[in-house]
Amino acid sequence: PVLINSGSRYEAKHAGGISHFLEKLAFSSTAQFSSKDEILLTLEKHGGICDCQVSRDTTMYAVSADNRGLDTMVSLLADVVLQPRLSDEEIEMTRMAVRFELEDLNMRPDPEPLLTEMIHAAAYRGNTVGLNRFCPAENIEKINRKVLHSYLRNYYTPSRMVLAGVGIEHEQLVECARKYFLGSKPAWGSEKASDVDKSVAQYTGGILKLEKDMSDVSLGPTPIPELAHIMIGLESCSFLEEDFIPFAVLNMMMGGGGSFSAGGPGKGMFTRLYLNVLNRHHWMCNATSYHHSYEDTGLLCIHASADPRQVREMVEIITREFVLMAGTLGEVELERAKTQLRSMLMMNLESRPVIFEDVGRQVLATGGRKLPQELCVLISK
Repeated sequence: PVLINSGSRYEAKHAGGISHFLEKLAFSSTAQFSSKDEILLTLEKHGGICDCQVSRDTTMYAVSADNRGLDTMVSLLADVVLQPRLSDEEIEMTRMAVRFELEDLNMRPDPEPLLTEMIHAAAYRGNTVGLNRFCPAENIEKINRKVLHSYLRNYYTPSRMVLAGVGIEHEQLVECARKYFLGSKPAWGSEKASDVDKSVAQYTGGILKLEKDMSDVSLGPTPIPELAHIMIGLESCSFLEEDFIPFAVLNMMMGGGGSFSAGGPGKGMFTRLYLNVLNRHHWMCNATSYHHSYEDTGLLCIHASADPRQVREMVEIITREFVLMAGTLGEVELERAKTQLRSMLMMNLESRPVIFEDVGRQVLATGGRKLPQELCVLISK
């Protein structure tokens, strides 16, 4: 993949929603390919697939294919990243796709994506990672080729890019990068980036509330139960700090991710949110912990849901769990959390797409890569 240090956190000086547009416009027509279909056919010849994912601080253009097609793949990636045509027709299609996605986000029975948006907006009001990851409805019409080019000129620059590969020789990849990325003039011209946002995240704290009628959203004949969802979060640390690993262990110990996620049912049965919250208060429908981390800040949050009449009690219970984090730790629960984190790390790194994303993200963020073994040693400590 090609990973770029670009995303919604850098949109303060631009119309918000640009990265959302770029994610949808990825792998459309370029200087070399006249349409998305042509790109897909080229990939198909090498058994390949492509994908673009945008987060708050990183944009990733990824291609997986047979390694005999390496040259074609790197050339294709360079073209997609640096030479997109961004035709009026494609931008119009993207506007429709973005509108549809916003509707979908508001109609989803799973409130987690929306809550994650809201807690970032509350924690970092109006700055960096608190900026909207999805394009606000009022900006959909404002975003055009000129707006996109002015953003790309600032953020799609060599110093903010990493090309990573898995299952290929390093020298081969370097050779291809020289051939297709070096000295290639991007579609937006080669003027110097003049307006890069270097703001550091300012944690403000705050509360955001949203009342929603979900009565018309249902999966089949059974209506969705009426629930109140809360997410409480506190500032943690950036992934560059030493505390990052302890926070990851703490998140596991609390009950990070779903209790029925990878690792089969039951792996989360001994976490604190399971033992102290879900087992004791039968009326609580969910309690899950999350840790979001960026280069200058982080956020540790707990998401819980229950009947609206019990919001107050639910908030008190979750707050108590935050307070108890500072208390004594059981030797057994600590070891269990460490083992769980290590095994999750190792199981995830069994899959190639995860490896290349991991390599790329680490190099982009820290300029180097810690091997899984090193991370396991840090977790053990």
